[in-house]
Amino acid sequence: MDAPSLIIVLVLVALVMGGLVALRGRKPPRIEGVAPTTAPQAGLGAALRRLWGAGPDEETWERLEETLLAADVGVAATDRVIAGVRSDGPTSFEEARDALASRLRAEMAGRDRDLHLDGSPATVLVVGVNGTGKTTTIAKLAKRLGDQGKTVILAAADTFRAAAGEQLETWADRVGVPVVTGQQGGDPAAVAHDAVASARARGADVVLIDSAGRPHARKDLMAELAKIHRVAGGESGVDEVLLVIDATSGQNVVSQVRVFAEAVPVSGLVLTKLDGTARGGIVVAVEQELDVPVKLIGVGEGLDDLVPFEPDRFVSSLLES
Repeated sequence: MDAPSLIIVLVLVALVMGGLVALRGRKPPRIEGVAPTTAPQAGLGAALRRLWGAGPDEETWERLEETLLAADVGVAATDRVIAGVRSDGPTSFEEARDALASRLRAEMAGRDRDLHLDGSPATVLVVGVNGTGKTTTIAKLAKRLGDQGKTVILAAADTFRAAAGEQLETWADRVGVPVVTGQQGGDPAAVAHDAVASARARGADVVLIDSAGRPHARKDLMAELAKIHRVAGGESGVDEVLLVIDATSGQNVVSQVRVFAEAVPVSGLVLTKLDGTARGGIVVAVEQELDVPVKLIGVGEGLDDLVPFEPDRFVSSLLES
């Protein structure tokens, strides 16, 4: 190939490559009402804005129903919410969002979300399956109660898992509270009993009892949990049984709550990994189907990142667009 021809070829190659780079950097054209396939998963507000388009039609309602189900709101609650929003007759996205917010808040209204710590000492049994953040939740709760002026003792009643006691002791040191431990493989109910007795002798206000994370399908472990509850409560009973659940577990959470509630009287839920976008609707499903209130939520890894659950703020976060 002679020099002029080679130059022409090189110029053509450069033009083609430049065009490909330009095309690769260009954003695809946006079609109103349709999300790009590479868009990150967003909250219900963003989904509603995409669905609404020029106004509601039958397909809009069907897709909104699918969106609520995908957010783990649950079938029964989704049916009620969709029926309520349709009856409100919204004609704009803003009206639809406000109607949806109102209906979601109504699903969670009127529930007692306070921690009732009336015993002397008050006893709180914390339960849950493996990997939900139960032990760190206990540390955060101890910090929160300490900030309120209460004296707290921890009970390392997870004698099943190796190093569980040491893990709780590490957290106790960070928070600055004492912890009662037992031997690995020992009777967890005995540890709970000793912790309550120690708290009574010291005049402590609250005992937080850590229990072994257990598969909710194991009936023997559930029977053991019932024993811990019975022994720790004594004559006055346990003040609170808090079930720690992972909000990203979806509808599996509902079955977890059912099984735990058969073993011990679950009085409240603590949700971890609740980001208010992808799967947050599980709050509505659990509360409506099982009548157990969400009392606290974990919002981060820090010791101060355990806060009371506020439905109004939660719904607002869920519907941010």
